[in-house]
Amino acid sequence: MDRSIGLIELKSIPTGVETADVMLKAANVDLIMARPTCPGKYVIIITGNVGAVKNSMSSGISTAGYSLVNTHIINNVDQSLPAAIMGTTDVDKISAIGAVETISAITSVIAGDIAAKASNVKLIEIRIANGLGGKGFLIFTGEVSAVKSAMKSIIAKLGQEGEITSTTVIPAPHKNLIPHILG
Repeated sequence: MDRSIGLIELKSIPTGVETADVMLKAANVDLIMARPTCPGKYVIIITGNVGAVKNSMSSGISTAGYSLVNTHIINNVDQSLPAAIMGTTDVDKISAIGAVETISAITSVIAGDIAAKASNVKLIEIRIANGLGGKGFLIFTGEVSAVKSAMKSIIAKLGQEGEITSTTVIPAPHKNLIPHILG
Protein backbone atom coordinates (compact mmCIF):
# COMPACT_ATOMS: atom_id res chain seq x y z
CA MET A 1 0.00 0.00 0.00
CA ASP A 2 1.51 3.34 -1.04
CA ARG A 3 1.98 5.99 1.60
CA SER A 4 1.02 9.60 1.04
CA ILE A 5 1.55 12.84 2.89
CA GLY A 6 -1.07 15.57 2.91
CA LEU A 7 -0.21 19.17 3.81
CA ILE A 8 -2.56 22.04 4.58
CA GLU A 9 -1.58 25.60 5.48
CA LEU A 10 -4.16 27.96 6.95
CA LYS A 11 -4.21 31.62 7.96
CA SER A 12 -6.30 31.05 11.11
CA ILE A 13 -5.03 29.15 14.14
CA PRO A 14 -8.49 28.30 15.60
CA THR A 15 -9.67 27.11 12.19
CA GLY A 16 -6.43 25.14 11.90
CA VAL A 17 -7.12 23.28 15.14
CA GLU A 18 -10.68 22.54 14.01
CA THR A 19 -9.48 21.43 10.58
CA ALA A 20 -6.92 19.03 12.08
CA ASP A 21 -9.65 17.47 14.23
CA VAL A 22 -11.98 17.04 11.25
CA MET A 23 -9.18 15.51 9.15
CA LEU A 24 -8.35 12.94 11.82
CA LYS A 25 -12.01 12.00 12.21
CA ALA A 26 -12.55 11.73 8.44
CA ALA A 27 -10.06 8.91 7.72
CA ASN A 28 -7.49 6.60 9.26
CA VAL A 29 -4.43 8.86 8.97
CA ASP A 30 -1.52 9.64 11.26
CA LEU A 31 -0.85 13.21 12.33
CA ILE A 32 2.77 14.26 11.79
CA MET A 33 2.26 17.92 12.65
CA ALA A 34 -0.51 20.32 13.60
CA ARG A 35 0.79 23.59 14.98
CA PRO A 36 0.97 27.33 14.60
CA THR A 37 3.86 28.60 12.50
CA CYS A 38 5.30 31.97 11.62
CA PRO A 39 3.77 34.41 10.72
CA GLY A 40 0.51 33.47 12.44
CA LYS A 41 -0.37 30.53 10.22
CA TYR A 42 -1.23 26.92 11.03
CA VAL A 43 0.23 23.87 9.27
CA ILE A 44 -1.24 20.36 9.31
CA ILE A 45 0.67 17.37 7.94
CA ILE A 46 -0.84 13.89 7.82
CA THR A 47 0.29 10.55 6.45
CA GLY A 48 -1.46 7.33 5.53
CA ASN A 49 -2.48 5.28 2.56
CA VAL A 50 -3.38 7.19 -0.59
CA GLY A 51 -7.17 6.89 -0.25
CA ALA A 52 -7.23 7.84 3.43
CA VAL A 53 -5.05 10.91 2.85
CA LYS A 54 -7.25 12.04 -0.06
CA ASN A 55 -10.42 11.66 2.05
CA SER A 56 -8.87 13.43 5.03
CA MET A 57 -7.56 16.27 2.85
CA SER A 58 -10.96 16.73 1.20
CA SER A 59 -12.61 17.09 4.61
CA GLY A 60 -9.86 19.46 5.76
CA ILE A 61 -10.15 21.67 2.71
CA SER A 62 -13.92 21.93 3.19
CA THR A 63 -13.52 22.85 6.85
CA ALA A 64 -10.73 25.39 6.23
CA GLY A 65 -12.90 27.53 3.96
CA TYR A 66 -11.63 31.07 3.55
CA SER A 67 -8.69 30.35 5.89
CA LEU A 68 -7.06 27.99 3.39
CA VAL A 69 -3.69 29.22 2.11
CA ASN A 70 -2.19 26.18 0.39
CA THR A 71 -2.54 22.38 0.10
CA HIS A 72 -0.52 19.59 -1.41
CA ILE A 73 -0.54 15.79 -1.50
CA ILE A 74 2.61 13.77 -2.16
CA ASN A 75 1.86 10.20 -3.21
CA ASN A 76 4.39 7.39 -2.90
CA VAL A 77 6.26 9.55 -0.41
CA ASP A 78 9.85 8.70 0.44
CA GLN A 79 9.91 6.88 3.77
CA SER A 80 12.49 9.29 5.26
CA LEU A 81 10.24 12.34 4.94
CA PRO A 82 8.19 12.00 8.18
CA ALA A 83 11.32 11.63 10.35
CA ALA A 84 12.93 14.67 8.70
CA ILE A 85 9.79 16.74 9.35
CA MET A 86 9.75 15.68 13.00
CA GLY A 87 13.52 16.25 13.31
CA THR A 88 14.20 12.66 14.41
CA THR A 89 16.52 11.50 11.62
CA ASP A 90 19.61 9.54 12.70
CA VAL A 91 22.70 10.49 10.72
CA ASP A 92 25.94 8.54 11.05
CA LYS A 93 28.17 10.35 8.59
CA ILE A 94 28.14 13.68 6.80
CA SER A 95 30.23 13.86 3.63
CA ALA A 96 28.51 16.85 2.06
CA ILE A 97 25.56 19.06 2.95
CA GLY A 98 22.80 20.39 0.75
CA ALA A 99 20.64 23.20 2.12
CA VAL A 100 17.54 24.71 0.53
CA GLU A 101 15.43 27.65 1.72
CA THR A 102 11.92 27.80 0.31
CA ILE A 103 9.37 30.56 0.12
CA SER A 104 6.75 28.49 1.99
CA ALA A 105 6.54 25.74 4.58
CA ILE A 106 4.81 23.28 2.28
CA THR A 107 7.43 23.73 -0.45
CA SER A 108 10.19 22.60 1.90
CA VAL A 109 8.43 19.22 2.30
CA ILE A 110 8.02 18.93 -1.48
CA ALA A 111 11.73 19.73 -1.92
CA GLY A 112 12.63 17.03 0.61
CA ASP A 113 10.65 14.43 -1.28
CA ILE A 114 12.26 15.47 -4.57
CA ALA A 115 15.76 15.23 -3.05
CA ALA A 116 15.18 11.82 -1.47
CA LYS A 117 13.73 10.35 -4.67
CA ALA A 118 16.30 11.94 -7.02
CA SER A 119 19.52 10.72 -5.47
CA ASN A 120 21.11 8.68 -2.70
CA VAL A 121 20.88 11.36 -0.01
CA LYS A 122 19.65 11.30 3.57
CA LEU A 123 17.27 13.98 4.77
CA ILE A 124 18.48 15.50 8.04
CA GLU A 125 15.76 18.03 8.74
CA ILE A 126 12.84 19.81 7.18
CA ARG A 127 12.07 22.88 9.25
CA ILE A 128 8.67 24.38 8.69
CA ALA A 129 8.19 28.10 9.21
CA ASN A 130 9.03 28.34 12.93
CA GLY A 131 11.45 31.21 13.33
CA LEU A 132 11.69 31.51 9.55
CA GLY A 133 9.04 34.11 8.76
CA GLY A 134 6.81 31.57 7.02
CA LYS A 135 9.60 30.06 4.93
CA GLY A 136 10.80 26.47 4.96
CA PHE A 137 14.26 24.96 5.22
CA LEU A 138 15.63 21.60 4.14
CA ILE A 139 19.02 20.09 4.90
CA PHE A 140 20.31 16.79 3.59
CA THR A 141 23.55 14.84 3.31
CA GLY A 142 25.30 12.28 1.15
CA GLU A 143 28.30 11.98 -1.09
CA VAL A 144 29.09 15.23 -2.91
CA SER A 145 27.86 13.94 -6.28
CA ALA A 146 24.58 12.70 -4.76
CA VAL A 147 23.98 16.01 -2.96
CA LYS A 148 24.67 17.95 -6.17
CA SER A 149 22.34 15.67 -8.13
CA ALA A 150 19.52 16.06 -5.58
CA MET A 151 20.00 19.84 -5.56
CA LYS A 152 19.86 19.94 -9.35
CA SER A 153 16.54 18.04 -9.27
CA ILE A 154 15.07 20.39 -6.66
CA ILE A 155 16.07 23.47 -8.64
CA ALA A 156 14.75 21.97 -11.89
CA LYS A 157 11.34 21.21 -10.39
CA LEU A 158 10.82 24.16 -8.03
CA GLY A 159 13.20 26.90 -9.14
CA GLN A 160 11.19 27.98 -12.16
CA GLU A 161 8.13 28.55 -9.99
CA GLY A 162 10.00 30.99 -7.73
CA GLU A 163 9.57 28.69 -4.73
CA ILE A 164 13.27 28.57 -3.79
CA THR A 165 14.92 31.56 -2.13
CA SER A 166 18.44 30.12 -1.84
CA THR A 167 20.49 26.92 -2.00
CA THR A 168 23.98 25.71 -1.20
CA VAL A 169 26.07 22.56 -1.46
CA ILE A 170 28.94 22.24 1.02
CA PRO A 171 31.47 19.49 0.29
CA ALA A 172 33.32 18.25 3.40
CA PRO A 173 31.78 20.61 5.99
CA HIS A 174 34.03 21.61 8.90
CA LYS A 175 33.82 19.20 11.86
CA ASN A 176 32.74 22.03 14.20
CA LEU A 177 29.74 22.83 12.00
CA ILE A 178 28.33 19.30 12.00
CA PRO A 179 27.01 19.26 15.61
CA HIS A 180 25.11 22.47 14.86
CA ILE A 181 23.59 20.95 11.74
CA LEU A 182 22.53 17.82 13.61
CA GLY A 183 21.32 19.44 16.63
